[in-house]
Amino acid sequence: MEVAKRSFLENGYSATSMSAISAELGGSKGTLWNYFPSKEELFSAVLEQATTAYRQQLSDLLEPSADLWTTILTFCRSFIDKITSQDSVRLHRLIASEAARFPEVGEIFYRRAPEPTQRMLADFFAGQMAVGHMREADPQVAARALGCLCLGWLHQRVIWGIAEPTPETIEAEAQAAVDVFGHAYDIARSGAV
Repeated sequence: MEVAKRSFLENGYSATSMSAISAELGGSKGTLWNYFPSKEELFSAVLEQATTAYRQQLSDLLEPSADLWTTILTFCRSFIDKITSQDSVRLHRLIASEAARFPEVGEIFYRRAPEPTQRMLADFFAGQMAVGHMREADPQVAARALGCLCLGWLHQRVIWGIAEPTPETIEAEAQAAVDVFGHAYDIARSGAV
């Protein structure tokens, strides 16, 4: 999987071939095809491996018994740190550059990364709304809103190569996202730092 991941990130989706990956692994192309019948399935498996551990980490952060403001702030810090990491930036650039020619790339990425994260957040927000910790609204919309706030100014600057993330810029972006989101959904502000 590491060889495939490196090939996709370094060469792009279109320039990555099953033959080149199997040659680098020293095995036969047939063996690789037995595990992954198509390049799309291999790409999907690479994304699944890359996102599984992080989804578990996010799930662990979304603890219903914790202070909601602090929980969302911690989530935003972690999420912004992840999406501005070198591997994530390389992956986002790859998806953006390949999706027009290979729509399946965008679809695979969306199904493996943004969609499960949004679903996890929406489920968490639905529970928080049900107990009155935040304003009643569509939890899917709330999840999308928080995601968009996290994908804001810093992420764009990093994707475009204008800036590098620092602990200070990640913290400032997370604080701004929670301030806007917390006000929009009537979340009581804690003494979170």
